[in-house]
Amino acid sequence: MLGSLGLHLTCSFESLSCSKDYLSPRVTQTKAVSFQLRHGVLSPPEGLRCGKLERSPRVSAVLTDDSSRMTVSDEEMEDIGVLRTDSNLEPYKDHFKYRIKRYLEQKSLFEKHEGGLEEFAQGYAKFGFNREDGGIVYREWAPAAQEAQLVGDFNGWDGSKYEMEKDQFGVWSIKIPDFGGSPAIPHNSKVKFRFKHGKGVWVDRIPAWIKYATVDPTRFAAPYDGVYWDPPPSERYQFKYGRPPKPKAPRIYEAHVGMSSSEPRISSYREFADNVLPRIQANNYNTVQLMAVMEHSYYASFGYHVTNFFAVSSRSGTPEDLKYLIDKAHSLGLRVLMDVVHSHASNNVTDGLSGFEVGQCTQESYFHTGDRGYHKLWDSRLFNYANWEVLRFFLSNLRWWLEEYQFDGFRFDGVTSMLYHHHGINMAFTGNYDEYFSEATDVDAVVYLMLANHLIHKILPSATVIAEDVSGMPGLGRPVSEGGVGFEYRLAMAIPDKWIDYVKNKKDEEWSMKEISWSLTNRRYTEKCVSYAESHDQAIVGDKTIAFFLMDKEMYSGMSCLNEASPTVERGVALHKMIHFITMALGGEGYLNFMGNEFGHPEWIDFPREGNGWSYEKCRRQWNLVDTDHLRYKFMNAFDRAMHLLDEKFSFLSSAKQIVSSTNEEDKVIVFERGDLVFVFNFHPVNTYDGYKVGCDLPGKYRVTLDSDAFEFGGHGRVGHDVDHFTFPEGIPGVPETNFNGRPNSFRVLSPPRTCVVYYRVDESKETAVKEDSAAEVVVGQENSQLLGSVKDGNVGPGVEETVKVSSDN
Repeated sequence: MLGSLGLHLTCSFESLSCSKDYLSPRVTQTKAVSFQLRHGVLSPPEGLRCGKLERSPRVSAVLTDDSSRMTVSDEEMEDIGVLRTDSNLEPYKDHFKYRIKRYLEQKSLFEKHEGGLEEFAQGYAKFGFNREDGGIVYREWAPAAQEAQLVGDFNGWDGSKYEMEKDQFGVWSIKIPDFGGSPAIPHNSKVKFRFKHGKGVWVDRIPAWIKYATVDPTRFAAPYDGVYWDPPPSERYQFKYGRPPKPKAPRIYEAHVGMSSSEPRISSYREFADNVLPRIQANNYNTVQLMAVMEHSYYASFGYHVTNFFAVSSRSGTPEDLKYLIDKAHSLGLRVLMDVVHSHASNNVTDGLSGFEVGQCTQESYFHTGDRGYHKLWDSRLFNYANWEVLRFFLSNLRWWLEEYQFDGFRFDGVTSMLYHHHGINMAFTGNYDEYFSEATDVDAVVYLMLANHLIHKILPSATVIAEDVSGMPGLGRPVSEGGVGFEYRLAMAIPDKWIDYVKNKKDEEWSMKEISWSLTNRRYTEKCVSYAESHDQAIVGDKTIAFFLMDKEMYSGMSCLNEASPTVERGVALHKMIHFITMALGGEGYLNFMGNEFGHPEWIDFPREGNGWSYEKCRRQWNLVDTDHLRYKFMNAFDRAMHLLDEKFSFLSSAKQIVSSTNEEDKVIVFERGDLVFVFNFHPVNTYDGYKVGCDLPGKYRVTLDSDAFEFGGHGRVGHDVDHFTFPEGIPGVPETNFNGRPNSFRVLSPPRTCVVYYRVDESKETAVKEDSAAEVVVGQENSQLLGSVKDGNVGPGVEETVKVSSDN
C-alpha cells in the first residue's frame, strides 16, 4: 500500500517503447544489466550510451525510506497516498503508477550497481580532483572527447606529458604522483581540462566537478579558470556550531550576498555574515535563503545562469569564507537554505558545463540535443535527466552542498520548467488536471526530483526543501512515499502577482476583500506553501518594490519624521504593513521576504551591465535608510520584526486552523482566525468602525497582541491595548447557520482605517502569569495609547479627518 513510510509494495516492470532520443525511461528489449568498475568508478553499461538501454524484465523495488527491501507488485499499487488525499486524481492513476515504477526501478538499479542511492550521490569522491594513494587523481566524464590532457599552472599549461586515459564509458582519468612529499598541483592554482573533439579541435574547459573557479578582475570579459582547492588543515574552516533545530514554520529572509553592501560594489561572504546576519536575527527570521551561491560567470543573471555547479561564487570569497557565513548563521540560530539551480545551465561554453557539448548525441552529453536541449526564453541549456551521469552529477551536487557546507536545505529554482516539456512557456495553467498529467509531463525530471527529495531527507531528515513552481502540480508537495514529488513546500507565486496588480492598477475602492482572501487561501489541501508579497523577482529592473509602487518619488523627499507625512506616504506605509502581514498570516505555512523589502527599500534592482554603464548604484541595499532614526523606513522595519515575533510566540503559521469568517466588501474589512488568534484587517481608506463585531471560536477575554497603528510602527495609536474584549455567544452551539459569520462567539473592537490588529485570548486562570509572560511583550505602543485622540469605551478614538461608523451588526 502506498500511503505511509515503511509500507512496502511489489511490482514487475513491463517493456516500454520509446524513441532512441530517450535514455533510461523506456526499453524495447530485456537483458541483464552489468556495470564495470574502472579506476574505482562505477560506470553504466554500453546500453546507456548512444543507443537503447536494455533493462531486466523484473526489477525489485519498494516505495519506502527503508531501501533494504525492494519488492513490489502491481496489485499493491492500487492504493496511492496522493489519490486518497484528492479523489479527483483517480483518473490519472496510471500516470502515478508509471512514474512510481520509474522511480522504484532507478532506485533499484542504484542499489544493485552503485551500492545504493546515498553511495551513488558521492560522485565528488571519485570525479573531479581527489587525493588518492600518494597523489592526485582527476577524472572527467567526457565521452565525446577523442584525446584529453590536464593542464594548469602546475605544468606551465603544457599537457603533452599529462595525457589522460579514457575507459569504455567515456571517463577520462590521470593520476599525478606527489612531488617531494607535497601535492604536484599546489592548492589554489589554476587548472583546466583540455580535450580534442570530433572536428580535430583542441579546447580548454573548466572541469565539471571543480570546487572553485576564479576570473581575473582586471580583464574585461576574461574567461574563468578552474582552481584546485585543497587548503592545508591550518587554512580549512572548521565548523563550530551545530545546525539549529527545524522550526515549526520557516520565516525566510531571501538574500543575495553580492548586493548586500550599502556601497556600490560586490560584498563578501564574511561581510554579510558580520553585518547582515545580525539584522536578520534581530527581525526574528529563523531561516536565510542564499541566492547566487553556485558560480555564474554573468553577474547580472542573479545567479541563475550557473556555470560551475560545485563551485561557490568567487566574487564574494572562497569556499572557507562561505563556511564561515553558514557557521555564523547557525550560531545565531538561523538555518540556511541554498537557492539551487538544476533546471538549466548557462549557455556559456568557455566557462561552464556547456563547454562539454561538442555535437555529440544526448546520451553522451549532460544536455538534450536540438530544440529539446535549449530554453528559448532563458537562452540556456536543458538537461537530460534520464542520463545516468546527469543523475550522478546532480544527486552528488545536493549531497556536496549539504555535507561540505552544512546547508540546511534547498529552494529548487525553475521547477515548472523541469516538470513539463513545454517548460511553462506560453502556458496559462488553469488548474485543469489534464495540464499536469499528460504527454507534456517530463517524467524523467519528475523521477529525478523524487530521487533528489528522497536523498536529501535520508542525508538530513530535518532539511527544508522548497519548490519554485507556478503551475500548481498536485502532489508536488506530498512525500515520495505517497507518490508525490517530495517537496515540503512550494512557493505561493500567484500572491505577489496579485499584489502588484492591485497597487499598480486598482484604486483603493476597487480592492476586493473576497479576491484578496481567495488569492491568499487558494492552495492545495495538505500541500504547504511559503507565501510572500514580493521577492527578488518583483524588484528587478523594469519593475518596482511594493513600497515604491505605493509612494514612488515621495520616497525621496517625504520619509522624514521631522515633517508631517503626506497622504501618499501615510497610505504607503500603512498599506505596506498590511500587505506583508496579511500575506504572512493568511497566505501559507511559511513566509519569505527579500532583503531590504522589510523596511520598504525604494526603487528597483539593476545589476551592472552594458545598458547602465556597468553601474552598481542600484545593485546594493541602502541600510542607511532604516538606520537613520528620523526616517520612516524604521517603522516598516519595526513592524516586520513584530510580525515575526508574533509567530515566534503564538506559532500561528504552523497552525492548521485557518478560518476566514468575513470578507466585507462595503466595509473593506477581512476577519479571520489563524490558530487561536483573531485578525482584523480594515482596508478602507477613511472609515473607522467603533464597536465592530468580529466572530471567534473560543469564548473568553481577548486583548490586542499586535497593532499596525501603534506609534512604534508609524501609526496614530488609536487602538487601546489594555482593553479587555469579552465575547458573547452567538446562536446555538454546533449549529453554524445560527452563529455570527459561522462563528459561535463574537466580540467588538475598534478598527481604524488602513490598520490591522491581532487579538489573543487571555488565559484567565493564569492571567497574572500572562501579563508577565513574554507573549505580552508582542503588544507594542501600549504606553502611548492614551496620548492621541479621545477615549470611548476604553478605545482611543479616530482622528478628526476620519469617518466614524458605530456598528452593531456587520
